[in-house]
Amino acid sequence: MLAEGINAVTEALKGGVTIEKICMLKGSTGGRAGAIFAKARAAGIKVVFVEKEYLDKLSETHRHQGVIAVVTEYEYHDLEETLETARREGKALFFAVLDGVEDPHNLGAVIRVADCAGVTAVVIPRHRSVGVTDTVIRVSAGATAHVKVCKVANVNDAIRYLRDEGVAVYAADMDGESVYSADLTGDVAIVVGGEGGGVRALTRKLCDGVLSLPQFGKVNSLNASVACGIMLYEAVRQRTQNGKK
Repeated sequence: MLAEGINAVTEALKGGVTIEKICMLKGSTGGRAGAIFAKARAAGIKVVFVEKEYLDKLSETHRHQGVIAVVTEYEYHDLEETLETARREGKALFFAVLDGVEDPHNLGAVIRVADCAGVTAVVIPRHRSVGVTDTVIRVSAGATAHVKVCKVANVNDAIRYLRDEGVAVYAADMDGESVYSADLTGDVAIVVGGEGGGVRALTRKLCDGVLSLPQFGKVNSLNASVACGIMLYEAVRQRTQNGKK
């Protein structure tokens, strides 16, 4: 697996991701690239200086910015262990659950905003969903090194488990209660549906409620990652005001 670009490689170094080697453009010894080189050398990570043609051939995103890290495959986290760890640490529970997001750009964007919002974990299903790929790592700006992503066999079972653990679970959809009138100050999970189909009917029924965003334009829906980000930050706003963050 590859981490491509300045941000992704920098965050991989910060997050303790296992890096096999870093390939850098010859002559990249200053600025942020130079900082990557210094951190890698200090950590005992092999750094190889190569020609641009080599990086272009190695790159899968074609946006490597002169630096590519070869890292181990992403290790997903267990949902139950993640929840229990957060509770032991005295942290409020805060999950983003993705019901069939298949676009790696959407998943990467969600993981990036989840890191900024202090989410406990992002939950994705094993099937009908994109996993953490090189593109996801790049789009997340390296946030995959910091955010726990839990891959579950069944999203509906995960929702049942979260509710049994006292987490209020809300589906994001167009015909729900306004997110701005909902109480998101406690242990909470926001479920966002996949591109086009939204949250599935059975999944909606399993949730404690359905939340929507006011819309006043001509387009009848928001991108999944944008909607997720707005709802997560409404929860952040409420929780910050109530001393939960």
